[in-house]
Amino acid sequence: MKNIKWILASKSPRRKELLSLVINDFEIEVSDVEEIYDKIKPEEIVLQLARLKGEAVFFNHKEDNVCVIASDTIVSIGDKRLGKPSERTECYEMIRSLSGNVHQVCTGVYIKGRINGKQVERIFSDTTDVYVRDMSDDEIYSYINEGESFDKAGGYAIQGGFSKFIEKINGSYHNVVGLPVHKVYTAVKELENLCK
Repeated sequence: MKNIKWILASKSPRRKELLSLVINDFEIEVSDVEEIYDKIKPEEIVLQLARLKGEAVFFNHKEDNVCVIASDTIVSIGDKRLGKPSERTECYEMIRSLSGNVHQVCTGVYIKGRINGKQVERIFSDTTDVYVRDMSDDEIYSYINEGESFDKAGGYAIQGGFSKFIEKINGSYHNVVGLPVHKVYTAVKELENLCK
C-alpha cells in the first residue's frame, strides 16, 4: 500500500493537535493567501476560505500521493460574524453578546490531493450550537485577563478557561476547537482506501 503524504495548511496548534488524532504523520505548510470571500452564509464562507487556502498550498506540490487539508472557522450569533478581537473593548463586546445566548461555530474543511495520478477533493462543513450561561461583567473581565481571547474567533477557547461558562453544546466539541474530527476521519479513510 502506498502512503499518502499529508499536509495541514494551518499554523493553528489546536488544528495540529486535532489532526494528530486522525493522522500519525503529517507536515505543516501555511498558505499566505489573502482571505477574501464573496459569500454571505457562514457555512459558505468557511468553505470558500478553506478551498482558497488548500488550493494555494496544493499548487506547490507536483508529486503523486499527496493531500492537503485546509480549514476555516467562523463564530456567529444571529447574522453577526465574530472574528478575532484585536483589543479588550472588542473582546468584552463579543463575550457580552455571547453571554446568556446560543451561538454557532461553523468549520469548513477542504481536502485536495493527487492519488495514483488522479486529482481528488473532499469539501464539507460542520456547525455546532454553543450555549453560554449569563456572565457578570466581573466574570467577563476576569476571563479576558486570562489572556487566551485574542487569537480566537469569538474571543474565547472552549477548551480553556471559558469552558466553565458553557452550559451545553449541540454538535461536535472538536468542531468548536477548530476541526470536525469525525468528518475529517471519514474523509481521510476514504482517500487512504484509494491508495490500496
